[in-house]
Amino acid sequence: MIRSPFGCRVSLTRAIARGTTGLMALAAVACGRGAEAPADLILLGGDVVTMGSPGVVEALAVRGDRVVAAGTSEEVLGRAGPATRMVELAGRTVLPGLTDNHYHGIGGGPGVDLSGARSLRDIIERIAAAARATPPGEVIVTNSNWHEGQLSEQRLPYRDDLDLAAARHPVVVVRGGHQYVLNSAALAHWGIDESTPEVPGGRIGRDPDGRLNGELVDRAKDLVTLPPIPAPDPTTLLDDLAAEHARLNARGLTGIRHPGGSVDQYRALERLREQGRMTLRVNYLFRGPRAGGVEALSEALATWPAMGDGDEWLRVGGVKLGVDGGFEGGLMRDPYEEPWGEGGTFHGLQTMPTDDYIATVRDLHRQGWRVATHAVGDAAIDLVLDGYEAANADAPIDGLRWVIEHGFIPRDDHFTRMRDLALAVTAQHHLYVAAPSLVEYWGADRAAWTTPVRAYLDAGIPVSLGSDSPVVPWDPWSVLHHFTTRGTISAGVHGASQRITREEALRAMTRGYAHLTFEEAEKGTLEVGKLADLIVTAEHYLDCEDPCLEAMQVDMTVVGGRVVYER
Repeated sequence: MIRSPFGCRVSLTRAIARGTTGLMALAAVACGRGAEAPADLILLGGDVVTMGSPGVVEALAVRGDRVVAAGTSEEVLGRAGPATRMVELAGRTVLPGLTDNHYHGIGGGPGVDLSGARSLRDIIERIAAAARATPPGEVIVTNSNWHEGQLSEQRLPYRDDLDLAAARHPVVVVRGGHQYVLNSAALAHWGIDESTPEVPGGRIGRDPDGRLNGELVDRAKDLVTLPPIPAPDPTTLLDDLAAEHARLNARGLTGIRHPGGSVDQYRALERLREQGRMTLRVNYLFRGPRAGGVEALSEALATWPAMGDGDEWLRVGGVKLGVDGGFEGGLMRDPYEEPWGEGGTFHGLQTMPTDDYIATVRDLHRQGWRVATHAVGDAAIDLVLDGYEAANADAPIDGLRWVIEHGFIPRDDHFTRMRDLALAVTAQHHLYVAAPSLVEYWGADRAAWTTPVRAYLDAGIPVSLGSDSPVVPWDPWSVLHHFTTRGTISAGVHGASQRITREEALRAMTRGYAHLTFEEAEKGTLEVGKLADLIVTAEHYLDCEDPCLEAMQVDMTVVGGRVVYER
């Protein structure tokens, strides 16, 4: 960059290309702002994908926390001033900031770290190492930041595997948000044996001969009480939150949606905002009670802020409920395949009684709350639609954008019902990691249909994209890679007919998210007047060759006009 004789900075490469006369003309344009305040940041000489009007342009100008110009480099340079920061894109791409519609946390955390395990031997060795450092009899717990799809054997470690790692310690392997696997010592520690009755909404895993294999799925996890995790002091908690947000910024995320958190977590985010330390916009849903109906709901509501409270950094977005399990317990119309020897009778798990669910949904609607419900299987989607239609009969919900979370296995008869209620669907890339397991559980056809974003879009259902981290790795570029290729980490391509284009995927992760959170007037595109939440990518998003998205580098992340990450 050089300064023109008028005191404005202009692009050296463009000035050389234009010659001295071109330099003077460009400088005159850049300084001809009149009384209007100059831009703080100008990006020029690349492809700015605005996702709105005027489409793909060369340059963008930001002043304060807003986009103030988008167009040709010459047009946008008219916003420059002596203090304007100029970024020469040199052909790189500028995109609206990426978002994650279903983010619980970054993963890792306390417990034996299994995120780097690539085989059952790795898991056994890591737990055995923890056992050597732990007094006999004390409980050993793993973190949940892993999935069997990353293992060469592509299966869970079961009771007998874990006994090889630690025979004298109760071991609980935490798998995603819906499943534990226990060793023999842990089963004995909590008094779980072949005579333990099944838990409604849960499953106690067994071998074909009836012997327990250590699995506890969904509500069956309630048989186990994990050791409490020491709470960090308030300063450390906020520092950890800020560091987590910085990691997300570095991969291009500018907004996340917490799908079912606690009041304590929300208050921590409030304190971070009050200190001016937020670099990520958060839409926050509280977790509704799983049982107890309206009475339990009333107790929870008494502790929550009001629906819609907050600002553009942190806002209450509704309540998350759940009606079925995860991969291993999605409620299906047709039975699962038979990995558990149940003779084709297992249809998944209903984790909330029907009457409680419908009463809770209706009461939330009556009190002005927006509802989002976890539903994996087609029978679970049936139940959610029944509940939403009951609420709609009380008073219309079709302008409230109620949500189906996940929606793995929709059926043709669902789409009309979804459209009639004007619902939104949040899609995540579970198949990217879990394809081998889903083939085992549901068969190849249902696995290939999992999260059919192409079908949703073709049916006119609004869709946004996210991760469900730490159940699935959080990196947004693996989300974009999966939905544009239907590629997986260990099982090739599944459901190629459900691929979407890169533009459609980006729209779902920007404009689709803004629609989901009622923020389309403020963000989701880089149109003039909207919040300046944007990223600069090292490669050209629309044109680079697959699998470039999976490893895309982010050169800069800007949130509200402030550079929060730069590579």
